[in-house]
Amino acid sequence: MKIIFYEAFAEETERLGYYLQPHSGIEAEFTQKTIQEYSPENEAPPAFIISVRTQSNIPVSWSQNLEGILTRSTGYDHIKAYWRTSGRNVPSAYLPLYCNRAVAEQSMLLWMALLRKLPQQKKQFNTFDRNGLTGFEAFGKTLVVVGIGNIGREVVRIGEGLGMKVYGVDIVRKHPDVAYLPIEEALPKADIIVCCMNLTLENRGYFSRQRFADVSPEAIFINASRGEMSPSHVLLELLEEGRLRGVGLDVYNEENTLAVALRQGTDPPGEEAQATLALSRRSDVICTPHNAFNTREGLERKSGQSIEQLVHFQKHGVFKWPVP
Repeated sequence: MKIIFYEAFAEETERLGYYLQPHSGIEAEFTQKTIQEYSPENEAPPAFIISVRTQSNIPVSWSQNLEGILTRSTGYDHIKAYWRTSGRNVPSAYLPLYCNRAVAEQSMLLWMALLRKLPQQKKQFNTFDRNGLTGFEAFGKTLVVVGIGNIGREVVRIGEGLGMKVYGVDIVRKHPDVAYLPIEEALPKADIIVCCMNLTLENRGYFSRQRFADVSPEAIFINASRGEMSPSHVLLELLEEGRLRGVGLDVYNEENTLAVALRQGTDPPGEEAQATLALSRRSDVICTPHNAFNTREGLERKSGQSIEQLVHFQKHGVFKWPVP
């Protein structure tokens, strides 16, 4: 069985190779590039099983020849989108539990850095100037977590551990120890808003100008889930108008185009990509390269579970954790 791992960064390639060693029946190829960077003109897949993350555009022409797709991500919205556009539900798998703590901690990292004006602090070290650097403590602040799945539940735990008042927003209220509120009641209370929702067709553009209408201008917004839910041009406008204190992003609207262009050193096309670049240049914004999952512990789980999926598929013809 042959598989190609796209979007595999150096440390990931090494750990995937380590977990593959006992399984000589699986032949693997690795590339850091997305499909569109690596094999843009291939009309047929170079392997019957492929593995991607979230930035690869899988050609529709591959669908009839693919036997399986493994996305090394917790989200699978991009796989379902491929099913819709290709007209075939290619057997597909995802990794539901490898990075929930890692992403939650990155969310905390972003809001804490913005509360304490870390970008400005770093810049002003050169002059040892403390003017304008007075920040805020997290203790006693109100944290609103939108989407209480595995990641959102960890964000709630972290917020409670910091002594914050925490509210959860979700259409399914499955955790009895979470204080849930409707979104309309929760957002006006928020000092920190963290988006942890999974992306669906219904919630694209969820954090619109109208959604932020009742949010305090002192609030900080964090998104480490999917960028399609918080368009960059909306966030940029809100910051320019003084209607948000800060923004922390690890995910981006139209990320496929943005990420490829930045890696190639070219100017990404489109208004959304340009709005993202404008956000990244602001001192009240922190942008990270879709890296919230990337801890040593998360990488071990991710690599081990990826190979576990493939071995299960090889033995049984189905994945252990299929995309629902």
